[in-house]
Amino acid sequence: MAVYAIGDLQGCYDPFRRLLDEIDFEPSKDTLWLTGDIVNRGPKSLKTLRFVRSLGDSVVTVLGNHDLHLLALEAGAVRFGNRFGSLEKLLDASDVEELCDWLRQRPLAHYDKKLNTLLVHAGTHPRWTVKKTLARAAEVETALQSDDYPNVLGKMYGNEPNKWSGKLSGYKRLRFIINCLTRMRMVTADDRLDLSFSGSPWRARKGLRPWFKADAPAWNGTRVVFGHWSALGLIVLPDLISLDTGCVWGRQLTAVRMDKRLPRVVQVDA
Repeated sequence: MAVYAIGDLQGCYDPFRRLLDEIDFEPSKDTLWLTGDIVNRGPKSLKTLRFVRSLGDSVVTVLGNHDLHLLALEAGAVRFGNRFGSLEKLLDASDVEELCDWLRQRPLAHYDKKLNTLLVHAGTHPRWTVKKTLARAAEVETALQSDDYPNVLGKMYGNEPNKWSGKLSGYKRLRFIINCLTRMRMVTADDRLDLSFSGSPWRARKGLRPWFKADAPAWNGTRVVFGHWSALGLIVLPDLISLDTGCVWGRQLTAVRMDKRLPRVVQVDA
């Protein structure tokens, strides 16, 4: 059985299917880990989401910020905007409620003890252990699966608070956790989230660093797999795999086999 992690799909259905052919994916015995952002920007969000859902237990996907925005639009928690026009066909689909209900049940973080690997969309807080990351993610997952989920989705927007405290509560606490797991790229020296920067890390202003470069992170010793940051590109290290290689921007879609001592990298062009 092979375990492959694949970067942000963002509605790029055709490259996704070509990549599955390249890795000889067999749903009956292999497992896919998706870094989230299944939908938006690309040309076939509806077809992509339907196909991922059809894979059943052979796929594990975490929620990305674009997935959450789709849920907010479908729930009426926010208004539709031109920036998300690629979601219009999906939102008009007859099975959109069913698809979004399935998506709403997906986790924000997934951990495999055998592989000692944590899957998240954007990253995890430097002071959160794997156990704490899963616990924080579970808080949001419980809220999204409750009757209050439209309010949770409506309140998740905003960049504050930007510093973690165990004393945070209510929607502010959920917003921070969502921002950390689905939007974070750079942090300050005192571990505040800087959500305004999305470029290459070497272009960041002084005082910012990638979340995974923080001093003595609490999750150290566990491999972390993530996407979200197309300007960062592909990184394959023993304890860190970055997988958003900008397929939706005309670059590549990438898969990394994780159940072997030496990871196998497979890419297809957009």
